[in-house]
Amino acid sequence: MGFFSKIKEGLKKTRENVVNQIDSMLKSFKKIDEELFEELEELLVMGDVGVNTATKICGELRDRVKTEKITDPEEIKALLCKVTAELLTGGQELKVSTKPSVILVIGVNGVGKTTTIGKLANNFVKDGKKVTLAAADTFRAAAIDQLQIWAQRSKADIVKQNEGSDPAAVVYDAISSAKAKGADIVICDTAGRLHNKKHLMDELSKINRIIDRELPDADKEVLLVLDATTGQNAVNQASEFAKATGITGIVLTKLDGTAKGGVVLAIRDGLGIPVKYIGVGEQIDDLQPFDPVSFAKALFENGDEND
Repeated sequence: MGFFSKIKEGLKKTRENVVNQIDSMLKSFKKIDEELFEELEELLVMGDVGVNTATKICGELRDRVKTEKITDPEEIKALLCKVTAELLTGGQELKVSTKPSVILVIGVNGVGKTTTIGKLANNFVKDGKKVTLAAADTFRAAAIDQLQIWAQRSKADIVKQNEGSDPAAVVYDAISSAKAKGADIVICDTAGRLHNKKHLMDELSKINRIIDRELPDADKEVLLVLDATTGQNAVNQASEFAKATGITGIVLTKLDGTAKGGVVLAIRDGLGIPVKYIGVGEQIDDLQPFDPVSFAKALFENGDEND
């Protein structure tokens, strides 16, 4: 299955739940009027786009319909696709040009954080990069064991200590190992922390200080992993984490298992944090770099990418 086909298949539930309703609604209108925009806004909100973002999108559509003198309601969907792609564009490229670069992965338990790290490592190794994994989620022995399995599957190095060890010390050792072995990327797992667990956030700050001290000139990405199936709760999580640490990007997992794919728009527009990867399946190669145009086309258009 090709890149675009994976995204399209991954967004199938969202398309069936939301976009098909938009199609039916547009077909029921003979002209473009305020009632059409109100119904469209309501459908977007139902699709977890979020109230503010849905209002913003419909406002942009109103302006373009007027400027471009569009009169056919069925032309609205192509315009919606274009506006969505523009809204999502900017900052989605991963910045990992230094050697080594660091990716710090955060998020609550159960969102697919460790699996995401394994899939990221696999992507980098396939691109010829040398990867070191830091098993800094030392609160759960299972997390260390799980990361070990992913390291073997993806052919990445792993640095670990015993359960209960100081996570910042694990990150320090991983950076030292990466320097010694000439690794390109260091990916750090962290404990599934909640925003109201102060000691866990303090620990995250400590990890960041170690990275900044040991690799002051390195590219650093802080990726928050969110579960798309939680819809607006994912937006709330992102908002709370953003208060506690500088998030550079979002990884949105389990898009294939939800009809709430519209949450991508709510996160990007509402929080100003770019989506960098999306998970559209359980296979090792199902973590895809986020492409706003492909995403919008897969969500709103029928046929293939070349239509």
